Amino acid sequence: MTPLQDLLIVEGSAFVAAPLAGMTLAQLGAAVIRFDPIEGGIDTRRWPVTASGASLYWAGLNKGKRSLRVDIRRPEGREIVYALVGSPGPGRGLFLTNFPAQGWLDFETVKVRTRSDLVMVNVMGSTDGRSALDYTINCAVGYPLVTGNATPSAPVNHVFPAWDALTGLLAALAMMAAERQRRDTGSGQLARVSLADAALWMVGNLGHIAEVEVSGADRPAFGNDLFGAFGRDFPTADGERIYVVAITRQQWRALVEATGIGGEMAALEAREGVDLDAEGDRFAHRGAVAAQVAPWIAARTLTELAPVLDAHKVCWGRYQTFRQMVEEDPRCSEANPMFRRLEQPGIGSYLMPALPIAFSGSPREVRRAPLLGEHTDEILAEVLGLTSAEIGRLYEAGVVAGPDASA
Repeated sequence: MTPLQDLLIVEGSAFVAAPLAGMTLAQLGAAVIRFDPIEGGIDTRRWPVTASGASLYWAGLNKGKRSLRVDIRRPEGREIVYALVGSPGPGRGLFLTNFPAQGWLDFETVKVRTRSDLVMVNVMGSTDGRSALDYTINCAVGYPLVTGNATPSAPVNHVFPAWDALTGLLAALAMMAAERQRRDTGSGQLARVSLADAALWMVGNLGHIAEVEVSGADRPAFGNDLFGAFGRDFPTADGERIYVVAITRQQWRALVEATGIGGEMAALEAREGVDLDAEGDRFAHRGAVAAQVAPWIAARTLTELAPVLDAHKVCWGRYQTFRQMVEEDPRCSEANPMFRRLEQPGIGSYLMPALPIAFSGSPREVRRAPLLGEHTDEILAEVLGLTSAEIGRLYEAGVVAGPDASA
């Protein structure tokens, strides 16, 4: 038994946030039907790709879904989407999309053509309706100018699509909240979530807005130093690099004990009149602290450091490439119950992650991504109840298509 096994969600999506929302719901047990144009959506072949051109990106964001190829430019194709969204029964009438909610996908239009209790979640770029992606949102919320040693003339973008990821999870949460409210009230609704608002939400939650308005500060870049406490990267004797963090008092004392710098830190406290048990004082004097920690780390190899740091419960991590993570880190292996090694048609066998939530009352399932259009016949027959003859006519008219192993 899985938490959302009684739900059927129809998804029309591209990019990261909306597909991630649908996949999250699928990995919680919901039946998620993704519809794409006959030729495939705009991210069907997005990088990274295999040597043969199969998209690892698309496979990664669509695990556990069923796939329908349908020509949504034609009225007959749109009617199929309406019929799927409006299929009767509890746990249905749920529609997730990041396509513009206008025209045939306008909420009121979809509700009239499907169900009066429709729940629709629309993922947007910017709240004002302008087109936006993670990269154009990120540049507007301050982080590239405090990342690394950035300057106004040379901002540093992070490469992880953080706002896409956050927005996708918020969209999944929005679907669940609206569906629960429908169960209580019988009424559906439209829920909108934008990348811009998701980013501004977290910027505000983390104190950056208040930092400007209350303190009058515009935070500079601090390189790899952790703002407000002690954290910094250090090279080891064998050319590795690690990051050491001491936010809590316990973490700080563990680091001092492990490195044997208690005397030097006591002298620093007496000389400067500070208390290094306080996060802010550690940050203010991070250079002097690092000057004592750095030579201790630099004199030892990673193999020598790891057991000492772990024995003292120091909070630290090793900088790793993707390859090192996959080949050397046991957390990224089948030793971690989140992972299964599965065969993805057209791509090969590799580790696939389930949802990173372990429920005590239900097992984690890992299912591969579908081939584009792999479930067209199954969806039309089982969900819409069409006969073989009716399905055949849709194929003949070019309204739908079956699996595309090349996509």
